Amino acid sequence: MLAGTQVTQTQPGTSQAVEIVCADGVRLGGDFWPAQGNPKGSVIVNPATGVLARYYHRYARYLTEHGYDVLTYDYRGIGASRPASLRGCGYRWRDWGMLDFNAAVKWMKARSPDAKLQVVGHSIGGFLPGFAAEAATLHRILAVGAQYAYWPDYAPDKRLGMFFRWHILMPALTAICGYFPGRRLGWLEDLPAGVANEWSFRKARMEMNYPANERSEVLAHFAAVEADILSITTDVDEYATVPAVSRGLRYYTSSNRTLVRLGSDDLPDGPRGHFALFHANHTQDFWARTLQWLDDGTNPWPERVVSQAPAHGRGGF
Repeated sequence: MLAGTQVTQTQPGTSQAVEIVCADGVRLGGDFWPAQGNPKGSVIVNPATGVLARYYHRYARYLTEHGYDVLTYDYRGIGASRPASLRGCGYRWRDWGMLDFNAAVKWMKARSPDAKLQVVGHSIGGFLPGFAAEAATLHRILAVGAQYAYWPDYAPDKRLGMFFRWHILMPALTAICGYFPGRRLGWLEDLPAGVANEWSFRKARMEMNYPANERSEVLAHFAAVEADILSITTDVDEYATVPAVSRGLRYYTSSNRTLVRLGSDDLPDGPRGHFALFHANHTQDFWARTLQWLDDGTNPWPERVVSQAPAHGRGGF
């Protein structure tokens, strides 16, 4: 289904498969989840790196039960958006934001032009909206474990092992195979070489990963985002440490930004690691509280704020 076309009526709690066409012609596979009852807004769910969109389907269904139209989709190279061969496809991390997410926003805007559009982004999915020109139209962002994997920001007690896995072994295997065979290792989905190498060789300043003549445009797109951002991490997230999350939030200079760090008292119903908060056992704690942010912009964890920064102002980032 092309961007902007209508989807057929579905049964409550079910989805309709859709196709999203990017500006460069790449077609993405996704699912549209209609709100149960009168919709009060729209939400796009952005996955983490190498995580299938279907991992978020339970959360998407939950949001439909509370009045939201939801779009889930796989980035190019992943799941329903994987080409016949990953070797030589040339896909980059940046493309997931600049092209894929941008197309997802246009798709949702075409379907419901007047709806307030929000994003729930996990890991890289909470950072990459700033690459998209259409992100300037977003209403709010809920970023969960959002960062861009600069290795010195990993949790100190896990840093050595994570460095070996993602910054030595991953690029070596990518060079041998022409893509990263994450599925065979049981780590992630397979990744295009461009995505894997951006992760492996990430520089401290994100824009320095791109040609000099493109950096000002990248920074301008991030600065154009005015959506309020609530960024969530936990006390046991080895990827999204406070320094890692803060490094990413600095780029959203036109947004009101709040960073919250949750602990065991806030999440009594299940694990708190980097991939844990979208497990269904968090329906009654984390999922329920995210509705407060999506409904009216209320931070449900005011006592867990680590740092804040107003739009165009100084703050703790």
